[in-house]
Amino acid sequence: MGGCFSKPKPVELKIEVVLPEKERGKEELSASGKGSPRAYQGNGTARHFHTEERLSTPHPYPSPQDCVEAAVCHVKDLENGQMREVELGWGKVLLVKDNGEFHALGHKCPHYGAPLVKGVLSRGRVRCPWHGACFNISTGDLEDFPGLDSLHKFQVKIEKEKVYVRASKQALQLQRRTKVMAKCISPSAGYSSSTNVLIVGAGAAGLVCAETLRQEGFSDRIVLCTLDRHLPYDRPKLSKSLDTQPEQLALRPKEFFRAYGIEVLTEAQVVTVDVRNKKVVFKDGFKLEYSKLLLAPGSSPKTLSCKGKEVENVFTIRTPEDANRVVRLARGRNVVIVGAGFLGMEVAAYLTEKAHSVSVVELEETPFRRFLGERVGRALMKMFENNRVKFYMQTEVSELRGQEGKLKEVVLKSSKVVRADVCVVGIGAVPATGFLRQSGIGLDSRGFIPVNKMMQTNVPGVFAAGDAVTFPLAWRNNRKVNIPHWQMAHAQGRVAAQNMLAQEAEMSTVPYLWTAMFGKSLRYAGYGEGFDDVIIQGDLEELKFVAFYTKGDEVIAVASMNYDPIVSKVAEVLASGRAIRKREVETGDMSWLTGKGS
Repeated sequence: MGGCFSKPKPVELKIEVVLPEKERGKEELSASGKGSPRAYQGNGTARHFHTEERLSTPHPYPSPQDCVEAAVCHVKDLENGQMREVELGWGKVLLVKDNGEFHALGHKCPHYGAPLVKGVLSRGRVRCPWHGACFNISTGDLEDFPGLDSLHKFQVKIEKEKVYVRASKQALQLQRRTKVMAKCISPSAGYSSSTNVLIVGAGAAGLVCAETLRQEGFSDRIVLCTLDRHLPYDRPKLSKSLDTQPEQLALRPKEFFRAYGIEVLTEAQVVTVDVRNKKVVFKDGFKLEYSKLLLAPGSSPKTLSCKGKEVENVFTIRTPEDANRVVRLARGRNVVIVGAGFLGMEVAAYLTEKAHSVSVVELEETPFRRFLGERVGRALMKMFENNRVKFYMQTEVSELRGQEGKLKEVVLKSSKVVRADVCVVGIGAVPATGFLRQSGIGLDSRGFIPVNKMMQTNVPGVFAAGDAVTFPLAWRNNRKVNIPHWQMAHAQGRVAAQNMLAQEAEMSTVPYLWTAMFGKSLRYAGYGEGFDDVIIQGDLEELKFVAFYTKGDEVIAVASMNYDPIVSKVAEVLASGRAIRKREVETGDMSWLTGKGS
């Protein structure tokens, strides 16, 4: 693609919600605690396990003095399909009217705190405007991801045409509800080498699998093992906020794992899976048996193979320690980032205020070109250039030059020499599945683990989820795809757990992705690989736009900036099974979005 493009005519999209006073919240995940492993000896090998310990939880039936009740509106103040944030005591509640019934729920998404009143109400659930998580309005339960917790559901009653809401003060303050979970009732597992469910990988897929098993009443042993030294954490945030500390990234505090008997084995590398004897072997010889196995090993970042690759201060960002070290070394120095994908561009955006200079090297003509198309890529590139980021496009690194072993220059194949004290490599990743090559568990030619709709591998009792799998995408005619999104890993972990319990669940989630750069958020839903046209509504220069990605006559993905909640609206339409036609978005008439997604 190339040539000149005329500035698109702005098209105003009308999306109606009942808004509260203007609320601008940062998309920040609050700190939730720091993991501290407890070591024990097993098979003669020191291991870091987290074992059961009870958590104090709120009483399910709070006393009247712990509750607040008030009239929040008149029954005629809301029409069917409307949402409103209402004050209740010292807190707020999301009030929803659907099919003539009122529902009262927590008003913020538990994932990043998005105001749900700005989201999408459809088919008995509300979808978060920022990242697409869905909550059932009748129960408050989390029905689609990302995130781990559900919403509180509050009592509603109608008296003399007024709507009253009753809620516990504690629930109003917490703004999140962890589903009821079973406790582990197996004998103490600390000195045993056998297990019931073993989960290899403690990212989103592994953690959600473990939690879902407990939510579904599974009370036998669960062991979660990870190469990392930390309890499960929010890895996507590493490249968006490089100096965030590990304890601020933790998805659950250590007490959570103790309370529900989810044992976490840290700094543990699986080297062999013996499917005949249902056993895994770790690098140091430690062995664990399983009855059901989830493989969620994630991916390994690609590294540069050029001359000088051994010099110091060249990084991939995989752990909090990587991210923290990069930002520390980059202050006031020259940074080169190789790769203009999401990780590279997020790092570039974060470092512009801290580094002396930031340069990006990329093989393509524009950033994000394959994912977002040339026009959107150029608009985002201009935003970076306006923030002092220098681009070296359609070239790659030929040499890393050092001085006294530390990086000083990056030499490009275009012969350009760029000063560099720190280099961050973001050129993609490969599935971390090398340990499975002799196992009998099927791998494709690229090393991915193929699974069916139920996340089952070719071996009975062995499931796989997350970045390392290919799976059939239901709404794209069951095309086998790999989608390394945080949200998809959550969904796959849950489906795997449900099928470990013979519930015959299938993957049906619509992929949803987001990124944040220079205080601006880009949302993306669908699966756009192979798109042949991009229909843009809005104003690219002002970075207020919606881009629809089409293949033939069908919309297969959407991206937007400053147009919330349109991506969540499109995701809800796609989730309903309804196809969106190219002609529907070419006109700029968005009336098809005002329905209920059915």
